[in-house]
Parts: sequence; structure tokens; C-alpha cells
Amino acid sequence: MDVSEAARLSARDLCFGYEGQPVLHKVSLDLAPGRLLGVIGPNGAGKSTLVRLLSGLLTPQSGEVVLDGRPIGAWKPRELARRLAVVPQSPTLPETFSAGEVVLLGRSPYLGLLGNESAHDWKVARQAMERTETLHLAPRLIGTLSGGERQRVVVARALAQEAPILLLDEPTTHLDVNHQLGLIVLVRHLVQSANLAALIILHDLNLASVYCDEVVLLAGGEAVAHGAPQEVLTHDRIASAYKADVLVMAHPQTGRPIIVPEVWNTGH
Repeated sequence: MDVSEAARLSARDLCFGYEGQPVLHKVSLDLAPGRLLGVIGPNGAGKSTLVRLLSGLLTPQSGEVVLDGRPIGAWKPRELARRLAVVPQSPTLPETFSAGEVVLLGRSPYLGLLGNESAHDWKVARQAMERTETLHLAPRLIGTLSGGERQRVVVARALAQEAPILLLDEPTTHLDVNHQLGLIVLVRHLVQSANLAALIILHDLNLASVYCDEVVLLAGGEAVAHGAPQEVLTHDRIASAYKADVLVMAHPQTGRPIIVPEVWNTGH
């Protein structure tokens, strides 16, 4: 993946709600080149809304999102797509397109007036599919793929954009354990090797702990903690945000926090 220019994305005091119901309140964060930021939190905490605000799909009711010093709304769609790629949680895909054609859509911001893909566009799309282990799916129609296969194709489409900023909204949904691990390791590698600035929303707290440079914990629409995994993933914070009884211990290899459910006497 060849990303020639680094980029920065910042959010300041974002507030947003639906039909008068607040969802996010004064959330701030920064995405920096070479860093992977994980966003965690219980259902309804506003994680997907945050991605939509950061990508410009939603306009904050107050606060601002700034990309490379310019408000996100000031960017033309074609320019924005060259700077920022998104893996949405529930993407709408053309059922009659092949997987290969869907991945090629990631090259749309670079096509000329005639809209014809060059040999380079095909090469980038092929590399994206190889990295996500979807190349063998290229001739198959999207409508015939499983949820996990579709998810990996959507990630490949985002990689084909070659954008320096990557936003991933629960990309491990529908994936088995092997592909979950493979995907986040791939994202981590691209962040480091291509100097990407990336944000990933995760339900798996342990994946966030092991692979993210920083973690933001959303709860009640607010960023209740933001920092290194060791600072954010504490027993009290996790128990309070998720209303769950957990044990937090150190990973034997990395020393980072590992969260497991507390086991109560089952009577057996």
C-alpha cells in the first residue's frame, strides 16, 4: 500500500443527537500518522455516530472536525475520498457486482473523465484483495458471499483507496477468530509501514488492548477515558462503563491489560 502523504484528523468538542436525544457530548480526539486509535464502549455509546461525524456523513450540532487544517465539510467528495477511507458497520453493496468490481470502486477517486481503470488501478485492487485474503472471491457476486466474506471485501475496497486516514467501524463483525486477528494485525502493520492514521471501533476489549496505541472509552455519549490501554482498561472503568463484573490482568507477553469475565459459583 503506497500512501505518499501523511494526514491528520481532529475532532473538537463534538456534540450530536437524534430527534432531541443526545448521543455524543463534547468528544475530542486526534488521529496522527503511524498511530492506531481504538474506540470502545457499550452498545448505544455513540461509537458509530462518531465515525459518521469524523467522515463527514453527519454534521456536528456543535464542535468541529478538521482534516489537514480544513473543516471536513470544506472538502469536495473526490478530494475527501483520496484522504479518508471508511469501513462502515453495515455497508450497502450492489448485489449484482462481483467482489472484484466492488474492490475496484475504491479506485473511483482516481479515475479520469472516462472512468476507465488503468493497469495501476487493477494492481492496487488486486493487492488489497491479497492482503485481505479475498482474491479468490474476485469473480463471485456479492450476493452470494457470507457476512464475513463481504466484510473482508469492504475492507479491501477501503485499502484500494490508498488514503492516509482509515476509519473502521467494527470491522471484525461476522469474522471468525482467525480472520479477526488477521484483520487487526493487517491494520496495525499498515499503520506502521504506510504511516496511516487509523481509528478502529472494537467490541473485543482484548484486541483493543493488545494492538492499539491509544484507546478511547465512550460511555453515556462522553469520552470517559482516553490514553494508553494500561490507563484506560482498568477494572473500575470497565465495570462502570459496561456494568459488568470483570477481572483485569496483565498479558503474559506484552504486560497490557487482559479483561475476562468474573466467574461466580454455578453450583457445579
